[in-house]
Amino acid sequence: MPGGKKVVGGGSSSASPTANAPPASGVRRLETSEGASAQRDEEPEEEGEEDLRDGGVPFFVNRGGLPVDEATWERMWKHVAKIHPDGEKVAQRIRGATDLPKIPIPSVPTFQPSTPVPERLEAVQRYIRELQYPLLGLPASYLTNSMPTLERFPISFKTYFSGNYFRHIVLGVNFGGRYGALGMSRREDLMYKPPAFRTLSDLVLDYEAAYGRCWHVLKKVKLGQCVSHDPHSVEQIEWKHSVLDVERLGRDDLRKELERHARDMRLKIGKGTGPPSPTKDRKKDVSSPQRGQSSPHHRNSRSERRPSGEKKPSEPKAMPDLNGYQIRV
Repeated sequence: MPGGKKVVGGGSSSASPTANAPPASGVRRLETSEGASAQRDEEPEEEGEEDLRDGGVPFFVNRGGLPVDEATWERMWKHVAKIHPDGEKVAQRIRGATDLPKIPIPSVPTFQPSTPVPERLEAVQRYIRELQYPLLGLPASYLTNSMPTLERFPISFKTYFSGNYFRHIVLGVNFGGRYGALGMSRREDLMYKPPAFRTLSDLVLDYEAAYGRCWHVLKKVKLGQCVSHDPHSVEQIEWKHSVLDVERLGRDDLRKELERHARDMRLKIGKGTGPPSPTKDRKKDVSSPQRGQSSPHHRNSRSERRPSGEKKPSEPKAMPDLNGYQIRV
């Protein structure tokens, strides 16, 4: 056919394919400097690799978890050699280099018993900032476990800007009756807040003002319950005990709901259903009925979760029958 091209690699000649038409399976079309088309066979894909393709990515890097295992590293370098113009040479040049700069690893902060809690919080915040760790709640919670006078709880924000919604989470703290937070953000005023706010509402409204300075509109605030100080605790973190719709509530009602949540946290801590870990009881007797009775409290705390402005029922709910209820470890 006039103007047609022959497809190399078997098959009869046909009209030139469109620019968007995919090449035949297992081959890649390459344009030479003279404008003629050529093809070369690719190496066969690994078993199951086609199923792992997602948005052009041939495999998931963190499929095996962290740290990256040796097989994943080899697969990554093989991918580099396949897509880079210099092929395997670039991989060999980098992997064989001995003068590459050493990546600095920040030191985990250590504290003397006499170090004040505010200074410890600042050190933890600096460490998290050096790590550039996205899920800051994990290292922040771990590094503050040794501060029994410090209560920690998650606070998450949902904001709106330029047609999109954004979510941000910080670790709220309470020390000596004052509120603050540990956080990560590109904005300085959306990160660390020293424990200097008299009320929880003052802390949240300070974040709202910071969002306003970068043209974000605060839509929702979600607050969790206090996190256990025991690193071996089996209790799940309650992320959304109170979900507050900022626009629907208005400023006065928002303050009331935030202070209600603060009272809930104080009451749970006072009653012993808050941060203390259940693992201490488990160490004494793994089949203790007292240990089994702690779980319904946890379920009830989840059922008490309420949207913004919704009041709790006046009559308490009947407790489930706990006869014979045990947890097996």
